[in-house]
Amino acid sequence: MTEETTPGRLAARLLRQQAEIGGTDLFLDALTRTEALELARAGRKGAARKGAEERGAPAEPTGKPTASPSALPATYEAVRAEALTCTRCRLAETRTQVVFSDGAVDARLVVVGEAPGANEDATGLPFVGAAGQFLDLLLATVDLSREDTVYICNVLKCRPPGNRNPQPDEIEACSPFLRKQLELVAPRALLAVGTFAAQALTGEQKPLGRLRGQVHSYQGIPLVVTYHPAALLRNAGWTRAFWDDLQLLRGVMDGG
Repeated sequence: MTEETTPGRLAARLLRQQAEIGGTDLFLDALTRTEALELARAGRKGAARKGAEERGAPAEPTGKPTASPSALPATYEAVRAEALTCTRCRLAETRTQVVFSDGAVDARLVVVGEAPGANEDATGLPFVGAAGQFLDLLLATVDLSREDTVYICNVLKCRPPGNRNPQPDEIEACSPFLRKQLELVAPRALLAVGTFAAQALTGEQKPLGRLRGQVHSYQGIPLVVTYHPAALLRNAGWTRAFWDDLQLLRGVMDGG
C-alpha cells in the first residue's frame, strides 16, 4: 500500500468528502475499538514524530482554575491512586469505577471530554463506546493515536447517573484532578470536546459555537475547542466544523 493510500489518509479523504457534500453515512456500525486503533496505527506509518519541535509562543493563560493542584500528590501514579478512591462528591456513591484516563502519559495532545458514560463506567476507560471509536478514527486522520501520541481524560472521573449533565459542585470537586493531570502530562496542545470541557478549560461560560474556531490558551498551552464525537453521531452536519477544528489543532501542533 502506497503512502497516498494508507488507511489514515483514506479515512481523512472520506471524512473531508463527506463534510463537503453534507453526507451523513459514517460507516461505524461494524467498527470495533480495536479496528479503529489499528486504523490509527496504520495511518501513522511513515509519519515522523515531532516531539522535538519548538513550541510556538503561547498566548496568555485564560483558564481560570478554582483550586490549586498542589493539594494532590506530586507523582502521576500517586495522583491516579488517590483518584481511584476519591469520595469528594456524590458520584462516588453511584459509580462502578473511576475513569481516570487512557493513552500515553508523555502525550503531545490531551483530549478532554465531559464525563464517563455507561461503557466507560463499566470498563474504567474513557471513550470506549461508539463515540470513542469515532474519536479514534478522527484522530487517525491527522496521524494521532491514544496508543502513543494522545492522552484522554474527562472533566469528571465518575459517571453522572443516567448520563445527566455534570453539576457545578461536581466539576469543582473533580477539577483538581484534571488540572494535575494536565500539569504532569504537559502536552503540546489541548483539545476540549463538548460544552462542559470547553467551558472548564477556557474559563468562559459561552456556548460551544462561540468558543470553537479559534485557539485559546490554558496555562500557556494552546487549546482548541470542538464538538463532542457523540454529538457528531447525532448530527453529522457538524462533521465539517469538527474537521476544520482538527486542521486548526494540527496547525498548532505543527507550529503553524
